[in-house]
Amino acid sequence: MAFLRSIHGGGSLPSKSQTLSPPKISNNIQKPPIRHRHRRRPTPPIFISTNLSDVNPIHLRDLCATCNHSVHRFPNILPDGRSEHVDVDKLRLALRHSSVVVSVFSRPELVASPPESAAGVDWYRRMIPLTPVTGQLVGFGRAVSDSSLTASIYDVMVIPTLQRRGIGRMILQRIIRLLTNKGIYDIAALCSDQEMNFFKACGFGDDILESTTMMYTRSGNDMVVSAGRKLLMVPPLRKP
Repeated sequence: MAFLRSIHGGGSLPSKSQTLSPPKISNNIQKPPIRHRHRRRPTPPIFISTNLSDVNPIHLRDLCATCNHSVHRFPNILPDGRSEHVDVDKLRLALRHSSVVVSVFSRPELVASPPESAAGVDWYRRMIPLTPVTGQLVGFGRAVSDSSLTASIYDVMVIPTLQRRGIGRMILQRIIRLLTNKGIYDIAALCSDQEMNFFKACGFGDDILESTTMMYTRSGNDMVVSAGRKLLMVPPLRKP
């Protein structure tokens, strides 16, 4: 009885439902720390369109400016360090001759503020269907192809406030699916060093044939710049 009192710290016996567990023996083995994987922020409500008529060239020009993305390979750089705006007429013509166009729209109130704060949006605004008419252009990508053998992907961009939410990957996946459905598997993506990791994560890599990409220019005052296995003919900056 004294032994039981010393265990329970009192004078009463344990109830029938209670059991005495053996003392835990510490073996001083330190468990490795649990490493939590970085969780990607949730994707906000979006509308993905492959219809060319849903892309307004003026809105696309504004998206390029917001993303500081230039459709020119050698754009003029403004004094503030940003690329100059693309000509809307040239952008409209480029869209017309693109084989695949993918555009992404989201609610304007989610673009101006983090999507996590969408709870403060009026309920009747959330009930309005999200379409290219009611939404804001937040992502874009296109491909140029001969519709038979080869294709190249250009101008994949997502508005900065919604980046790292899987939208860029969705754009690439939709472009690739539309191309492969036509039997086109020779798909290239011309990207910068900053975009290379993104394209690698989406399944792109070095050409297994070890081909070299060379850029043509008619100017005689060009420089040949080595970029890995690629030789780029760099013309002088365009004059405004």
